[in-house]
Amino acid sequence: MTGVVRDEAGVRFVDPAEASQVYAKGFFGTPGSEGSLELDRYESVYLLEMERIAVATEGGRPVEWPALYRRAVRRDPGFAVRYLVYRDLRQRGYVVRASPPPIAFSVLPRGGVLHKTPSRFWVEALSERVPFDLGRLFDLADRAQSAKKQLLLGLVDEESDLTYYRVRRPAPSGALPGTPLPAPAEGWLSDDRVMVHDPVAVEALGRTLAYGSRVGRRLELSLIEAAYLVDTGQLALRDAKSGRSVPRDRLERRARRLDRRFVERLAAYRELRGRRLVVKTGFKYGAHFRAYPRNPEHSHARYLVQAVPATHVSSWPEVAGGVRVAQGVRKEFVVAGVSDPATVRFLSLERIRP
Repeated sequence: MTGVVRDEAGVRFVDPAEASQVYAKGFFGTPGSEGSLELDRYESVYLLEMERIAVATEGGRPVEWPALYRRAVRRDPGFAVRYLVYRDLRQRGYVVRASPPPIAFSVLPRGGVLHKTPSRFWVEALSERVPFDLGRLFDLADRAQSAKKQLLLGLVDEESDLTYYRVRRPAPSGALPGTPLPAPAEGWLSDDRVMVHDPVAVEALGRTLAYGSRVGRRLELSLIEAAYLVDTGQLALRDAKSGRSVPRDRLERRARRLDRRFVERLAAYRELRGRRLVVKTGFKYGAHFRAYPRNPEHSHARYLVQAVPATHVSSWPEVAGGVRVAQGVRKEFVVAGVSDPATVRFLSLERIRP
């Protein structure tokens, strides 16, 4: 079966019998008038590579696969990366259709029938060298959720290996009792932590509400926890050296000197606590927080959370490492994008095998 190459590296079959045969085996191409079939550049390059079709110029000169591939690359910047994802998905048995921006492909579930079975996935193809752009991923995830599709990212590394990530907008929630202290506890600020000594407050904050860490008979709070408890009227601060009251703004100035992400971390902490989750440091896992649905004495952490600005841009290898660690310890990797102290959005990334 020989198709005629077009300028944009697609291929046209004019003979109805050949067109029908190509289309029937995998729903390749778009049927046209009088039984013709139009293949886009991804379909054309793939079918020629798999030796399922032959391609020629309008003058009848054969077009070999390297020449067709180079033509596609010239017409479509980024084709090389997107084609690797297209090829891989087709090899896995999926029906894949090129999609208009902002995504690369629309993918049916296995066994799906074109024009009868709704697409299941939206797939964006990316090189590991492009930045991890949180703002763009929020936009893609919101669009996919509105369209009731699963958003997948096909990441292509420098050796042309593929890694797939499922991206979604989670709604983290827990079941921790939300009853605050009836009166503020007294906390003593020392360097980068706060200590609570009163036995009643230690029991209420440490055991019932799962704040801080018990060290002997005292409770030690992080600056994040202390700031949150001050903001919610559950803690009054004093300086451990002078005994003087510590204003809230002084606490924040100290915290921001020690932690450049303090504002984002506090906003994410406040949002997670407001969703009745227990929030602890994620330092040992390379994350800002680990979050529990219930008291840590009765449950395991469900989320590893990284708090960043909503417009955060970083490298994909950095993000891939965080996802790998989270899944290695059976937790969900969540990015908390902070627009302002009152606006926090969550994005979940999960490595999968489609």
